[in-house]
Order: sequence, then C-alpha cells, then structure tokens
Amino acid sequence: MGFSASLSGLSASQQKLNVIGNNLANINTVGFKASAVQFSDLVSQSVGGSSVNPMQVGLGVTTGAISPVFTQGGFDNTGIATNVAIQGNGFFVVGSGNNQSYTRAGNFSFDANGMLVTADGLPVQGYNTLDPLTGNIVTGGALSSIVIPPGALLNPIGTTQFQTVSNLDASAVVGDTFTSSVQLIDSLGTTHVATINYANTGNGAWTYDVTVPGAEVTGGTPGTPFSLLAAPGTLTFDGSGVLTGVNAGAPADVVVTGPAWANGANPGSFTWDLVLANGNATLSGFDSASATSSVSANGTTAGTVNAVSINSDGELVASFGAGKSAVVAQLALATFNNAQGLVKLGANRYGASDAAGQANVGGANSGGRGSVVGNTLEQSNVDIAQEFTQMILAQRGYQANSKSITVADEVLQDTLALKR
Repeated sequence: MGFSASLSGLSASQQKLNVIGNNLANINTVGFKASAVQFSDLVSQSVGGSSVNPMQVGLGVTTGAISPVFTQGGFDNTGIATNVAIQGNGFFVVGSGNNQSYTRAGNFSFDANGMLVTADGLPVQGYNTLDPLTGNIVTGGALSSIVIPPGALLNPIGTTQFQTVSNLDASAVVGDTFTSSVQLIDSLGTTHVATINYANTGNGAWTYDVTVPGAEVTGGTPGTPFSLLAAPGTLTFDGSGVLTGVNAGAPADVVVTGPAWANGANPGSFTWDLVLANGNATLSGFDSASATSSVSANGTTAGTVNAVSINSDGELVASFGAGKSAVVAQLALATFNNAQGLVKLGANRYGASDAAGQANVGGANSGGRGSVVGNTLEQSNVDIAQEFTQMILAQRGYQANSKSITVADEVLQDTLALKR
C-alpha cells in the first residue's frame, strides 16, 4: 500500500508540473488563461481496531481538477484598429455554422475578401443588420460573418431621428419668430435642409412648422417652402420655462412624415426627439435670446470606406469621406454559466460543453458581458512568480513521494531479511 500511495503522489505531482510547464510556455500567448491544479485524496481503507472513531488509512492522491483561471490579463496597446480585447466577462465567437468556438484573443484582421478573421483564418461572428427606425445594429437573431470589403461603397442610411437643443425666448412678443435648421438624408443619400419655424402666440405658447425647399418635393413650388406637417403644431412652457405641452398633450416626440421627394427617394418618416430618455426636454422657454445650441441627426450619405475602428460596444465604425462615419457591424460576445467547463481546443480557442452550459450571446456592455477595448490585445494572465512558487511545491512533493517509495522498498527488504 505504501508503494501505491507514493506512486499516486508522484503521478499527481508530475501532472501539476506538466500544467505549470504549459502555463509558463504560454506566458506570451495572446489571451491565454493559465490553468490551476487541485488534488483530492483517494478512498481510505478501514483497518479495524478498538478505537471509538473510524480507523482508516488513505490509499493515495489523485488529480481532482485542472481548471482554467479566467482572471483579467493585462492590456497591450498595439495601435492596430482590428486588435481588440475584452474588459470583463465574455468571449469572442469565431468559426461558422455548427463549428463555432470561443476565444479571448482578439488579434483579428481583414482577409483579401474583407472578412474579419482570426490569426488562423476563422471568420469572426457578429451582427450586420441595421434597425431601419433607429439606425442601430440589431443584436439579436442568428450570427453572421463580418465582411467589409476594402474600398467598398457604403450604402446610404436615411435619417430617421433628429434633435435640436433650443431655447425660445420667454420675453418674445406675439408674432416674434425663430428658425432652426437640420440636415435630413433621404434613402438615396441626398441631403435636404429642413427648417423648423417657431412663432410666438403669447403667454409661453408657440407654434411650430417643419419645411423643406419646394423644389425638392414632388408637386412643390420652387422658391416656396413645403410643409411636412398637415397643420402647425403647438408648444407650451410653464412659468419655469419647462416644456409642459406638445400639440395640446403631454411632452412627447413628434413624428414628421417625409414627402414624395422629387429625386424618387422613399418618403420615410423622421422622429423629432423632443423628450430625452431621462425625461428632460430638448426645448426650453427661458428669458434668454432664442437660440439653438446643438443639432444632431442620424443617417449617412453614400461613401467609400477608407478606415474601420472598433468602439467599446464592439461596434465596427467605418469612416468614409470627410469626417463621416457609420456603424456597419458589431462583434458578438458570449458568456457561460460555468466558463471553467469549456474545453480547450488549442489556438487560443475554447469549445462549448455540457459542463459550461449554453452560450449567452449578445452585444458588449449588456447581459453581464464586458466591454471591448480597441487597438489593444489582452495578454496572458500567467503570473510567473506564482508559477515558480507552485513549481517548487510540486517538485518538493515529487521528491517526498520518491523518498517514501525508497523507504517502503527498504522496509520490504528488511522484512525479507528476517528469515536469514
């Protein structure tokens, strides 16, 4: 029994040395996660006796678990736009179809066909569908490979939402007017300048109308503004200059229906963002000169992609033209209930398993998934000081067990020599 128990100790210590050696070998591997070894004792044998408590002798040790340690690795800024790292939980999804796997290594690049791929050529999975109402990437449904052909002509994205942050002077008298302009892009990528016309009707009340040049509208009159509203709307402000009513109702966003454009573009509709998500209005009625401090609108014209960057949400932002950009895709991240149950496949990749549970796939910064850091790679999380310490302990364990075998052998020799 002494031989077998010590032999199991040798085997367990050797296994730990193997794991430590692999950790140290991958100290510079991108996104590598070190493994840790835990031992557990083997079943114990009851030897009888007169003691009140059980009298048992252990039969040795075995390797209880070898588990990856998913602590955060350090970051290395590479300056390469397609290099990304995950800050927090999650894995990138790579491969396609039923051959998907997961990785923390974000050393991606575009291949000759404009597909975003891993270092060993596997396609990186994500989302490519834009919501026609918001212009945002839809992070749901089936994943697909991310493809942005070099020099590709980016399709125009029509405006669906615009916002103006304006103040309407509380000191204005009846009949005073104020105008603010915003650029709207139609489905063909043509830019139209819409004008918001305000007119004071007294006591904190204003009317508004939204017009575009008549020459740009089918049936419009050149030189005459064409109204996009069936009738002018109304705005009311209280004694504190806070917007309290829109069109005789509570403050709410206004949907403006687009006209039949003369160039043949689809009419579409535009949402005038009057109330922010936090409930604050974008219009005020303070005793200050009427002015617009900020104007924004989504949508982009057509253009040739000349650069791609990745933001903290994992969105691929394509730059084209002078100062123009648009989100064209988004990386998918996956989390697992038990990440330590993943199977190491090599090449910095992990495979799913029943022990890990089902992958929870979605966008970054949601559902417990971490954020994405662009131009950066996550380094190995191997701690060389800890590994050397564990190596010493494993070596001493190996030496102690080998000494036990030597002693057991000497005892056996003494026993055989009793008959001499």
